[in-house]
Amino acid sequence: MTLETSKNLGGIGAILMFVGVFPYINSYGVIPLVGLILVLIAMKGLADYYKEAGIFNNALYAFILAIVGVVAFIAILFTAALNMLSQLGLSAANMADWATILSTYDWTGAGFSTLMNFAAYVIADLVVLFVFVLVTAIFLRKSLRLLSAKTGVGMFGTTGLILLIGAILTIIVIGILLIWIAMLLLAVAFFSIRTQQAPPPPPTQV
Repeated sequence: MTLETSKNLGGIGAILMFVGVFPYINSYGVIPLVGLILVLIAMKGLADYYKEAGIFNNALYAFILAIVGVVAFIAILFTAALNMLSQLGLSAANMADWATILSTYDWTGAGFSTLMNFAAYVIADLVVLFVFVLVTAIFLRKSLRLLSAKTGVGMFGTTGLILLIGAILTIIVIGILLIWIAMLLLAVAFFSIRTQQAPPPPPTQV
């Protein structure tokens, strides 16, 4: 894969991830997923071109951790919801009677305790997700710092820093906004790579 191809794939992929948050473009997550795959392919091409495996490896670790984190989050939340429904006496078999059961339930006793247990599970689940998001951002920053050093494009390093700050601040809306903005900066960084360069420098020791 040529440097020009990697540059364009990365830029297009980052743009797809940036615009993929909009409902009328999202297409059930397909657009941002395609963008993510294109970015990974670009990272692999750039890692091969610059002979720096860390560029791709750290990005791949981040991708894997993101998937594991989302799966773990959904699994814990689903298990907690099933447990709460079971304790409330709700099941698929009596779904037609759920309104009646809930309206006559003792919410000051066992019902309150059940809801508090579910809330505790949700909070713990959010903590797990936060940890995965943070570690994912750390690996991405390592990848982008290496890429910045090899390409001479400082925007990659800036993007990695903003991603890390956004991950730390995901507990508030501003964190998610920063991560979204970082996708646009990533696109700018990819398109800023100069294809007419001297031979790539030797591998960086990290």
